[in-house]
Amino acid sequence: MWIYEKKLQYPVRVSKCDPHMAKLLQEQYGGADGELAAALRYLNQRYTIPDKVIGLLNDIGTEEFAHLEMIATMIYKLTKDATTEQLKAAGLDAHYVSHDRALFYENAAGVPFTASYIQAKGDPIADLYEDIAAEEKARATYQWLIDMTDDVDLQDSLKFLREREVVHSLRFREAVEILKEDREHKKIF
Repeated sequence: MWIYEKKLQYPVRVSKCDPHMAKLLQEQYGGADGELAAALRYLNQRYTIPDKVIGLLNDIGTEEFAHLEMIATMIYKLTKDATTEQLKAAGLDAHYVSHDRALFYENAAGVPFTASYIQAKGDPIADLYEDIAAEEKARATYQWLIDMTDDVDLQDSLKFLREREVVHSLRFREAVEILKEDREHKKIF
């Protein structure tokens, strides 16, 4: 189903070591509105979505894994040269004690990822509205992350991800309209 190219969807550059920003980025790595939750949500929902829009969930769900990889790369680059004192000052000391510099699916507050972040109602319209909301929340979070850093290289990658959330939201809105229109047509068997 997938073809993996060993490169990021968009280049990730950082200008400086910044463990505090890495901690904030964990929100998009293992948080409720982050990339892992989105990827798992969409790839799970596709089993109860009509064929007319199933490809959309496949495509966007797969792309969310590419975004997860970008976030992981950002976190790694922002912390790879950090001293333990810098990690402690950034509030990453508990993470360091449990995981060293390894990434772990948790949000910015250190709360581990949970399946309760993933929604699936089984009603295509309800699920797509959930997906629109998820994309809009991720877009907002990316904007706030952009606001939290002065690293223009990092901002560039974050802006790319923010704009992809906008595109995904628009695509899900189109899918809702397709399904609403289909629902309105009288079925003759």
